[in-house]
Amino acid sequence: MAKQVLKGDSPRVEPATIEDLPALTELVMNLFEVSGDFSADRAVQERGLQLILEQPNRGRIFVVRNDDQIFGMVNLLFTISTACGGFVVLLEDVVIHPAHRGQGFGTLLLEHVAEFAKNKQFKRITLLTDRISAESQEFFKKRGFEYSNMIPMRKIIG
Repeated sequence: MAKQVLKGDSPRVEPATIEDLPALTELVMNLFEVSGDFSADRAVQERGLQLILEQPNRGRIFVVRNDDQIFGMVNLLFTISTACGGFVVLLEDVVIHPAHRGQGFGTLLLEHVAEFAKNKQFKRITLLTDRISAESQEFFKKRGFEYSNMIPMRKIIG
């Protein structure tokens, strides 16, 4: 007899909660350990995630999960664009646990983000992806993202 799958067992996207902080921190640590631009520092990453979770007017974190585990996450930060004349989203930290990649969870998260942004009347979603990761760039292009003529620059303070 086949095991009955309960609706709650199916992967779903929902807002992260403060109780998810350890799992979110672990996902971001995995991301930063392979990044050339950032250094993995558990306390720093945990604090950044906590700031978003505690102040939803600054952004949101969505996770794809079932009842037992989190498979991946995405971090949205909110700002205002004078070019667009309204609120926009900066999409950061799209992370799927390595054991669960290629199963559609990244697409599920991005579809949720697009619907969320549309419903909240955001004007644009901008993301940064690794220059050296053709795989990541192709993933985002297939989901409607385009290259910009803008070149990201940064200055680290502190």
